[in-house]
Amino acid sequence: MQPLLSSLFDQTERQPLSVSELTGMIRGELEKRFSSVWVEGEISNFRAHGSGHWYFTLKDEFAQLRSACYRSSNQRIRFRPEDGLQVRARGRLGVYEQKGEYQLIVEALEPVGAGALQLAFEQTKARLQAEGLFAAELKRAIPLLPRRVGVITSPSGAAIRDILNVISRRTRTVHVLFTSARVQGDGAAQEIVRAIKFLNDFHARALKDGRLDDAIDVMIVGRGGGSIEDLWAFNEEVVARAIRSSAIPVISAVGHETDFTIADFVADLRAPTPSAAAEIVAAHEAQLCSLLGTLTTNLARSIRYRIASSRTEVQELALSPAFDAVAARLHEAMVATGAAEHRLRTAITSTVQRAQRRVGAATHSLSPVHLSSAVRAARTRFESLSKARDAGIATRLETARQQLAMLAAALDAMSPLKVLERGYAIAHDAQGHIVREASTMTIGDALRLRLWKGVVDCRVEGTENE
Repeated sequence: MQPLLSSLFDQTERQPLSVSELTGMIRGELEKRFSSVWVEGEISNFRAHGSGHWYFTLKDEFAQLRSACYRSSNQRIRFRPEDGLQVRARGRLGVYEQKGEYQLIVEALEPVGAGALQLAFEQTKARLQAEGLFAAELKRAIPLLPRRVGVITSPSGAAIRDILNVISRRTRTVHVLFTSARVQGDGAAQEIVRAIKFLNDFHARALKDGRLDDAIDVMIVGRGGGSIEDLWAFNEEVVARAIRSSAIPVISAVGHETDFTIADFVADLRAPTPSAAAEIVAAHEAQLCSLLGTLTTNLARSIRYRIASSRTEVQELALSPAFDAVAARLHEAMVATGAAEHRLRTAITSTVQRAQRRVGAATHSLSPVHLSSAVRAARTRFESLSKARDAGIATRLETARQQLAMLAAALDAMSPLKVLERGYAIAHDAQGHIVREASTMTIGDALRLRLWKGVVDCRVEGTENE
């Protein structure tokens, strides 16, 4: 029986295969049969290897499939896989011969539901926000009057034309240093990063060499509007980190007002459009001119008010009863002095005339001899009287001067200014009226005290009525 059974199988069929041979045959058939296949499932056990490869499992309710996505393929995937994410994978089946397991070699990966770019945007945003790159305390103020502005955008786009048109129209003091970079497509993010580094290196060299006029005060990074794919370069993590590490303050001006990118969150300031960014760096010059005009007008108005207030105060002081009393006393003193001087002159004249008459009578009554002697005696007496007269006049004048000086001193002592010199003050309320009673004032009212020299503004802290 044994030879009979053996004869039923030929020699080839009875030759056994090695495990490697069988595995290789299975691998060939699988790769030939499933060279390109789409598989949908949930990611689990995701692991990113140090080599850059991704390893994970695709599973559904009833089965699971080991999967691998090599570095050369996952570099083109916009988002990062994570456990629990429902995805659709395109790839080919292969066999890992060392363990005798088949696996899906993933070449493309798409999230189910949200788009891949939107998911990548949310993932990048959450990761950078967790690191603190969006923190408000990291935001730097844009210089008030920038002298040199760096601009990074495409040389052929509308953004650079809009920026230059706005700056040239609004100001003549802002200089633009333009650095071209692709803002769309593969490699655009790397060009933007290189442009940011170039401007920072230029700025650092200018500061090191003492060329402060060549230093860059602010940088505009942006482009015009477009789809999420067109704007994607500004969502790349490398661009975000380059903006955050820039030594120059950065204004992000990407797309239209409704477009938001990662660059907007990490920049020091977001502008809704490139034109708006140009208006920001050129706006302060016009604002400063307007502010100076307003301050000049206010200063002139304040000066006119102070002059009018001082004129009113002088007029009130001139009409004050105290000054009227001083003027009246001074006038009375002048009248009294004039009357005394007139009486003195009249008395002197009368005395001289009486003396002259006596001399004349004596001359007629004396003989020539005696007349000569009498004349000499009279002359001597006259000279004596003249001296006495002069001395009397001088004495009376001196007495009058002393009386006048005393009256003037008395008037000066009564002068309000003299009173102020002794430490007193004249108080005026907020309306400029003289305050005579403490009962008319309340706590907190403004007072202006006129001193002997100068004016003091103060407020009432308390009152006391005698």
